[in-house]
Amino acid sequence: MGGFFGAVSRRDVVLDVFFGVDYHSHLGTRRAGMVAYDREEGYQKQIHNIENTPFRTKFENDIHSFKGCSAIGCISDMDPQPLLVRSHLGFYAISTIGMINNTQELIDKFFSGHNQFMAMSSGRINSTELIAALINQKDSIVEGIRYAQEIIDGSATILILQGDSIIAARDRLGRLPVLIGKDADGYSVSFESFAYSKLGYKNEHELGPGEIVKITEKGWETLQKPGDKMRICAFLWTYYGYPNSNYEGVNVELSRYKNGASLAKSEMEKGTMPDADFVAGMPDSGIPHAMGYANESHLPLARPFIKYTPTWPRSFTPATQDVRKQVAKMKQIPVPELIEGKKLLFVDDSIVRGTQLQETVEFLYSCGAKEVHMRSACPPIMYGCKFLNFSRSNSDMELLTRRTIQEMEGAEGQKHLDEYSDANTHRGQCLLHTICSKLGFNTLGYQSLDNLLDSIGIDRDKICTYCWTGKD
Repeated sequence: MGGFFGAVSRRDVVLDVFFGVDYHSHLGTRRAGMVAYDREEGYQKQIHNIENTPFRTKFENDIHSFKGCSAIGCISDMDPQPLLVRSHLGFYAISTIGMINNTQELIDKFFSGHNQFMAMSSGRINSTELIAALINQKDSIVEGIRYAQEIIDGSATILILQGDSIIAARDRLGRLPVLIGKDADGYSVSFESFAYSKLGYKNEHELGPGEIVKITEKGWETLQKPGDKMRICAFLWTYYGYPNSNYEGVNVELSRYKNGASLAKSEMEKGTMPDADFVAGMPDSGIPHAMGYANESHLPLARPFIKYTPTWPRSFTPATQDVRKQVAKMKQIPVPELIEGKKLLFVDDSIVRGTQLQETVEFLYSCGAKEVHMRSACPPIMYGCKFLNFSRSNSDMELLTRRTIQEMEGAEGQKHLDEYSDANTHRGQCLLHTICSKLGFNTLGYQSLDNLLDSIGIDRDKICTYCWTGKD
């Protein structure tokens, strides 16, 4: 995935952008960058690899050499960025979030012949460079952004620093949020609203789908009005959105409480709630869902194990599977008094590939757990996201559900995904029982799509549910 933060002001904003970008570290673990603009110094840029060292540590020395009243920065799980671009549209810095599924098609169609792109070590083209090249096909940045977003199969949310101004463009279907904050000296633009709130900016405007705005120290103006159709990602509230943030007026943390509560209420009505000693959330994103579940069910809430992260940050990426498994094991610190002989009900935000979850269940049984029951705060994931890079699944068959269906019924099973998604059907029950056997759960339950959408609370037609339904 990725996140960005920018600011333009009458004062120097380098520190604001440094801290604002750092507050997006939960959205990416591989690359990060900053660009500042000063009328005397021009553009100053730095990009670092943050796979094994947090953003804050990597950039704390750079900020002392940066200065400028306008700046942008980003966290990325994919490409090194922001990039500096010089073209007939001027000199600017660009950062993007999204996903391009038709990269080769676009290159073949628009850049054949003697054109070239700088390839990364993997041989893959930098998506931000490709988007900049598409923008430069037109006679203005706004025209170019609109053009790029129309022909990209996937999504593109774009932030451009051009001298003393910032141009922000939300993806044409608004799959990710873009928000503007205001303080006494200027304006900020951010993926996460809490990032600028903590820096003293007040909520000013949330861009609509496809809206393009220009921001200066004096104010902001809409360069392209928002469209009517929106498909914002439901996983913002379920998993990767930060608890303090609001999107479309809905707070993430409160939505997760409501989601967990509705899951518990549904189980009580159906009589499927297990006789558990404790309810626990999978750290960390499953915890608020578990709190909602515990409050509704009146089962005690506990933390049977804690993740130890001070010396093993999320961004640490071991080179081998053996080391990765050992690091995962070292992170999980049990509380024996809450595990030995206990029947535990865990709530997780979602179940994607299931690999880490299986290791966690094995760890719990090795610590003496009597029973382990699992609940997912969202429906079974049947399709890998084709709009955003957040699930890290390169194909549908990496998903636990699709692998299991293939093992159970082969290619025929792939024709009946709707049935497998519904626990009330025979196929749905078979899927639950097979996953329980595979991962070692005593019971397994998934939240329904209706309850999930109710917990978010905005117009259902404005929410993307592709990963569950395969429909957009």
